[in-house]
Order: sequence, then structure tokens, then C-alpha cells
Amino acid sequence: MIAPFAISALPRILFGAGCFRQLPELMQSFGKRVLIVTGARSFRASLHWQGLLDAMKGRGITWEDMVVQGEPSPQMVDQAVRMYRHAGIEMVVGIGGGSALDAAKAIAGLLPHGNSVMEHLEGVGPEKPYHGPSLPFIAVPTTAGTGSEATKNAVLSIHGPDGFKKSFRHDLLVAKYALIDPDLLAACPPDLIAANGMDALTQLLESYVSSRANPFTDALALSGLNYVRDGLLDWHGATAKAAEGRAAMAYAALLSGITLAQVGLGVVHGLAAPLGAFFPIPHGVACGATVAVATDINIRALEQRQPDSPALLKYAEVGRLMRGSGRMDNGESRRFLVMVLEEWTKRLAIPRLAAYGVQERDFPDLIARCRGNSMKTNPLILNDEEVGEMLARCL
Repeated sequence: MIAPFAISALPRILFGAGCFRQLPELMQSFGKRVLIVTGARSFRASLHWQGLLDAMKGRGITWEDMVVQGEPSPQMVDQAVRMYRHAGIEMVVGIGGGSALDAAKAIAGLLPHGNSVMEHLEGVGPEKPYHGPSLPFIAVPTTAGTGSEATKNAVLSIHGPDGFKKSFRHDLLVAKYALIDPDLLAACPPDLIAANGMDALTQLLESYVSSRANPFTDALALSGLNYVRDGLLDWHGATAKAAEGRAAMAYAALLSGITLAQVGLGVVHGLAAPLGAFFPIPHGVACGATVAVATDINIRALEQRQPDSPALLKYAEVGRLMRGSGRMDNGESRRFLVMVLEEWTKRLAIPRLAAYGVQERDFPDLIARCRGNSMKTNPLILNDEEVGEMLARCL
């Protein structure tokens, strides 16, 4: 029997090399006045940026544009809403990594209203319901990791001792179109490929073993993990198959966004939120630094407390997938999975948490702040000692 499940809204997805050229035509279907939100460097330095500007001019589309440097904050979103509230904007286009897409998504949701995003952030402030409408939003990723092009949440951060990383989330914020063009990822440097790739891998793995997983998301997660296995190291290592690896990771990241939006994540992302709020640690690095240890601790806890959990069989299945051939029993396969994750973390040169200033004295605050939405869909509830062990092993 298949248990009941529901799939929330998704964008219209266009995938393939060169599909970015369709963007001006898609814009025109929503109007003639656009706000373009980009990252700070690589896209604007590419020929794609000038080509887009020329194509918009040819179609009579006028625009405003803004740059997102680093992770977006509520203050950044509110300032943009104030600046462009009366600029006649009819649509918002986000082009960049997860930060640019999340900022664009939040701005699109608030431009018709003018209120502060702090009114709607989960776990912060009054948490007023969002009723829309949102301006049409088009998402164009230039990295392969967050999957933000397929999600309904905009992640916003304030850094420091009182910091947080929280979501503005609603089905109305889902992009109308997601354009995934692997050619736009060609300028990604190796450190960004590594961190974002480990983020996509973690999102696929955590959603696959999520307590809310269903056959639909399972199929997508396994497909994505196949492409991570075959693509990430080739792209990162600039091998003869790097272009194929880049396309594989663009696809895998998209699937990771779809699956996380439907069924949630786990302990890695539970901890990544306070780690990213209290320390200058990029989200993908936080995931890459912790996923091997988190997987090991999850498996051990399940074997001890919930040996009949379907997540144990799923971890074993991913272990066999990562090996690609040969036979292993379930226990051996789970150990192999942890070994592969440890090996990839080293091979991709993912920094340890201590490199960003995390110390043992910070553990109580990190543990206290980690039990948000992501922890609720971990395959089982980990106790504070287990989460503390995870942090200690990742220092």
C-alpha cells in the first residue's frame, strides 16, 4: 500500500544548455518592467549578462537591477522593497546562487504590499500569515546546490551572537518559471562547486530518509543521487567529463530543491541554520563538514533504537548506489556510505567547523537553536548528547 501524500506547487521547469536565451520572451509574458536580482560577480562579468540586456532592449523591456553580496538579510529585502515599491515593477527575475534567488523571491512577495519581511519570518516576530499576491518571479540558478529555484521559501539571515537564519515561506512565492541552463555554471570556482555540491548531496540524502518521504520524492532523490555520484567529482576536478558533470549537478540540485520542499530535511540542515547564523560559515560548507558524521550518528541511533526503521534500508540502498556495482549486505552498505561521505569531504577540501571559529563552548547554544523544521523530519529524534557528539567530531 502507498500511504497518502501531497505535492505542493512547483515552477514550470525549463532545463538544458542554452535555455537561458528564452528568458526575455518569458519576461515579456508578464509585462515590460522588471527588477533583476543577481549575485555580485561571475554572471555580471559574463557575456550572458550583456546578451540579456541587449535582448531586453530589443523587446522594449525596461529594468532595474540590484546586487546581492553574501547571504540576504531581512534588512536587505526591506530596503529593496522600499526602493522599488513605486518603480512600476511587474516581475522579478533572480539570477545567481541561492542567496540571489532567495532575495529575489522575498522581494517579489513583498513588493505589492510594502510591509517588512520580519512580519512573516518563521520563528521571528509576529509570524503574520502571508496572503499574497506576489509579483511573478523567474528563477535562474548559476550554481548547483541550494535548489532554491524549486522551493517556496526564501532563507534570510542575521549574523552574530543574536543571529538567526529563518524562512519566509508560502506557495505563492514559488517561481513561475525555473530556467536551469548548465552553461551558466561554467564560471563556478572549485570551492563553490565543492560546497554547493555537498549541499545538493545532503539535501537529496536527507529528503530520501525524511520521516515524511513518499514514493514520488524517493524516485527523484535517487535519481539526483545517481547524478551526484557520476558528476560532482568530474566537474570539481575539471576532467574530460567536466561539462557532463556540470549538467549532472545542475539537474541534481534542481531535484534536491524539489524533494526538500516536499518532505523536509534532517539534522545536517537543523544544525546548518545556527552555524550559519552565529559564524561566517557558508551554508554548503556547513553541510559538507557535517554530513558524514551526521549520517553515521543517525545510522547508529536507528540501529540501537529503531532497528525496523525504513530509513535504515534507505541508507543501505544509497550505499549500494554510491558503490555502483558489487554486492553488500545492508550493514556493510551503510558503512560504505559513511566512508564515501568522509572521503568526498576530504577530497573536496571542505573546511572543518573550527576553521570558522566554532569551539566546544559554543555547543550548548548551537544545540539549543538546531531544533527547527529540518530536525522535525530527521528519521528519528537525536538527543542533545548525540548532537553534541556530531559537533565535536566535526571541529
